Amino acid sequence: MRIAEWGDGVIGAIDIVWTALGAILVTMFGVLFGLVFKGIDRVLSARMQARIGPRIRQPFWDVAKLFSKENILPENAVKWMFNAAPVLALASSAVMLLYLPLGPFAPLLHGHGDIILIMYLLLIPSLAMVTGGFASGSPYASVGAQREMVMMMSYEFPLAAVIVSVAWKLRSLGIDNPFALSTIAANPIWMNSGILGFIGVGILLVVLLIVTPAELSKIPFDAPEAETEIVGGLLAEYSGRNLGLFYLADAVKTVVMGALLVAIFFPWGIAGVFGLAAGSAGAVAADMGFFLAKLFAVLFVSVTVLRTSFARLKIDQIVYMYWASLTIAALFGLVLIIWDWNLSGMDWYNSILSGW
Repeated sequence: MRIAEWGDGVIGAIDIVWTALGAILVTMFGVLFGLVFKGIDRVLSARMQARIGPRIRQPFWDVAKLFSKENILPENAVKWMFNAAPVLALASSAVMLLYLPLGPFAPLLHGHGDIILIMYLLLIPSLAMVTGGFASGSPYASVGAQREMVMMMSYEFPLAAVIVSVAWKLRSLGIDNPFALSTIAANPIWMNSGILGFIGVGILLVVLLIVTPAELSKIPFDAPEAETEIVGGLLAEYSGRNLGLFYLADAVKTVVMGALLVAIFFPWGIAGVFGLAAGSAGAVAADMGFFLAKLFAVLFVSVTVLRTSFARLKIDQIVYMYWASLTIAALFGLVLIIWDWNLSGMDWYNSILSGW
């Protein structure tokens, strides 16, 4: 009995070690890809605006320089909150990656949370920035924190509508655990959809693409930072290591939003197209490369194109867009998916689908 208990303890310890190593590797992937995308994003945005732009490796230099600078604490700051905020932002962003499928690799914490948990975790980096802004004692940071709180309440409505729509679609097909990300990735929402359902899913995709830059506080939804108005807003008083941690948190959260988009709308692999055996090194490499391509594509559309094409919106315009326009659009997408499901049993609709 003691030998069996000892063996179970050893196996449990090994599992913990492997999980910890996996978490480190996943976090490193998030940081590296996030910084690489930041560099590519700046280059592509510059080219689209007929500028030269920085080199792709510039974000790496920025982080290295920030960590080498002095970490200045404002005189009126609540110091422990001011210092804890960037650590919390980075840690929560890294934890989210552990719940997301990354190409051929299942979520590291599969079975320990679902997409509802992801929704809550998405709030933590923003709340950390709000806390840091208020704790800094700066009027500019306080204005930015107030704007961030308002914006958070705005884009959560359409985000929740998209997630509920996806779960309803999967549940209507008789699939268990519709809120689990592994379930969503294994059962593409586009499947078994007619014309109306296809249009509805397309609307949900557009909504989530527009929610993404708000989650990341990118132009045109960067009112909480707004360098030209409130000199950086939330981050006005941050410098050195703390600012570097916020920079890394933004890089990781960028990967999180891209991976979430891919998991919901584009979860397919490419290994089968080339006849590669599932689980082989070639299949894993092909699917991982395809995943990175999809990740870059959705981030390019939702971040680079939008921030290059539009100017910053005022906070009241942002609120109206998310509470009214995008929430209504997401609900309309859900209605189309429901209509498509209800009409799928009718002969006339099926005849249209067969011709389509």
